[in-house]
Amino acid sequence: MRFVDEVTIDVIAGRGGNGAVAFRREKYVPFGGPSGGDGGKGGDIVLVGDEGLGTLLDLTFSRRIESETGENGGNKDMYGKAGRERIVRVPVGTQVFDAESGEGLGDITKHQERMVIATGGRGGRGNIHFTTPIDRAPRKAEPGEPGEARTLRLELKVLADVGLLGFPNVGKSTFVASVSAARPKIADYPFTTLTPNLGVVEYAGGTRRGGSNFVVADIPGLIKGASEGAGLGHRFLRHVDRTRALLHLVTLDPGEDREPVADYLALREELVKFDEDLAKRPEILALSKGDLTDVREAYPELRARFKEELGRDLLLFSAATGDGVGAILDRLATIVAEARRGTGPDDSLD
Repeated sequence: MRFVDEVTIDVIAGRGGNGAVAFRREKYVPFGGPSGGDGGKGGDIVLVGDEGLGTLLDLTFSRRIESETGENGGNKDMYGKAGRERIVRVPVGTQVFDAESGEGLGDITKHQERMVIATGGRGGRGNIHFTTPIDRAPRKAEPGEPGEARTLRLELKVLADVGLLGFPNVGKSTFVASVSAARPKIADYPFTTLTPNLGVVEYAGGTRRGGSNFVVADIPGLIKGASEGAGLGHRFLRHVDRTRALLHLVTLDPGEDREPVADYLALREELVKFDEDLAKRPEILALSKGDLTDVREAYPELRARFKEELGRDLLLFSAATGDGVGAILDRLATIVAEARRGTGPDDSLD
């Protein structure tokens, strides 16, 4: 399925039904009074969060969404039936903006959470409401009001506790597959991952926690200039915006002009350009593909460089063998648990 994380739609809520002009026509009541009922309210348009969805793809096929019109009022004081609301299911993590003003209107963050994005029009009043001492048989009724109409922009931001960052082909997808039941596409070429993949980690390690579950998002590989849209662009950077922690992976790459320290600095620069607050999130730095001989041999020198030049600790792991993965999960679980409790990250982790 194609991943779509932004879409613009037109929504038009249902018009209210018209009020009725009617009079009682009963036997032995030759001068019956007014009996025109009110029109029904137009149907609302409602977004509903659905954790089973992971893309806004369905909305690309129905850019114009309308709800049902309210029924007109009838005689004998009969009120029209309200129009049915239109339910639009969206992935959890969907943000709603007014397309014209850019104003944020709301955020769907939970399964089955509801948000009315267009309100149906009020039904018109029937002539039973316009009787006066002077006019006992009014021939006046109100038309139904139009429903709310607006153009909206929906943006999907993946909800995850940990965001994986790194250049293409550093092993992010392999890491997610090794620590969760997620099975992202894995191959030895850049941009294998074209959509964010989520994996739920059930981690039982660490006596301080007694077990921990958290969600890891494998974000598509970034390149220098991503904050300006280069490569897969900043449209995927938004998916790390809600994360509590960042796991930044580097590795040895035979490609020209690729080196772990330079790679790390380049993507840190992209993060700062995209969102300075995001760049300040707790971060763990790790060297992947530790099962390879050249990576293991280069690790001591690289770890010393990161510590001396950047003041950062560099871990080593292999998703293929599992070596070093436990230490990473232990640190991530600690950061996530503290963030959920509302406390700051443990400074001793860095």
